[in-house]
Amino acid sequence: MSRITRRGFLHLSLASTALLASHRGVALADDTRTTDLVRLGFGRGGLPLIAKQRGDFERRLAENGIRTEWVGPFPNHAPSMQAVIADAADLSFGGSTTPALAAVLTGAPLVFTQFMVSHPRTTAIIVKRDSGIDSVRDLVGKTVAVNRAGLGEFLLVAALEKYGVDRSEVNAIYINPPEAGPAFAQGKIDAWSMWSPQVDIARNDYDGKNVFFEEDDLDFQIDFTSWLARDEWAKANPGLVRAVNQAFAEEAHWVSEHPEEAELIAQRAAGYDDRTRDTLTKFKRRYTLHDVHDTAFLDEFQQAADWLSEREILRSKVNVRDYLNES
Repeated sequence: MSRITRRGFLHLSLASTALLASHRGVALADDTRTTDLVRLGFGRGGLPLIAKQRGDFERRLAENGIRTEWVGPFPNHAPSMQAVIADAADLSFGGSTTPALAAVLTGAPLVFTQFMVSHPRTTAIIVKRDSGIDSVRDLVGKTVAVNRAGLGEFLLVAALEKYGVDRSEVNAIYINPPEAGPAFAQGKIDAWSMWSPQVDIARNDYDGKNVFFEEDDLDFQIDFTSWLARDEWAKANPGLVRAVNQAFAEEAHWVSEHPEEAELIAQRAAGYDDRTRDTLTKFKRRYTLHDVHDTAFLDEFQQAADWLSEREILRSKVNVRDYLNES
């Protein structure tokens, strides 16, 4: 599985434009729904947070008679999916596909409704500048915090594999993001594998540095952003799913074209300082949406799932096409 190149990303951007046009044309072709309310999860960063803060997303849905309720914020994808399973939310918050696959493998009645690729990928493994750790190989014998079966864990596994370090030589411990940040700050862990904006906040506020940065150091992409719904709800509300997908596609287009404004909105909502905002603004991240019928994307997603299962991050193989909302 090859890494997404800049040429490839241009292709994806064009595909996203085509997807946006497609959404506009067909989103309400089947307006079937059992409710006019959609409950959406959101986190402390990312597209849903910006959509919530800007308000255009809700106005687009309101034009089609759909009311929006935001549920959260969630620290990571797993509790967001639990809210969906418990019928406290209708859609998860746009998070990692790895815990999503882990959830469906346990029998959770969830289906993917849409996917997103962001560029550049800013997940990183960070250490303190004065730690004496200057490379992935220096993590031998050290304690690294990751989130179980999530983006942090897979990035660590990929980094160790790339540099020929056996996983048994590193003490990986499972800590959720809200606890991992203070643990890193207090020196209770040697390294932290984490995504934006938390990893950027920790790097700036706690004198951290990268020893592995996904965009530059990972040769392929294994984890993607995803939204999930309960299978029964998605089948009963295809009009709602299409309308939400369309609204997120339009939001992604706006964010990609207005990185400074988008990062300022995210900063105000999350409360981090200007240094972190400036770091994120410099990335000029762009977002590309993929629907559940995008065969090229699904092939790449399947390769990612196979990689995860082969390394026992996922407990068994999974056919990703078995868990798509195609209604």
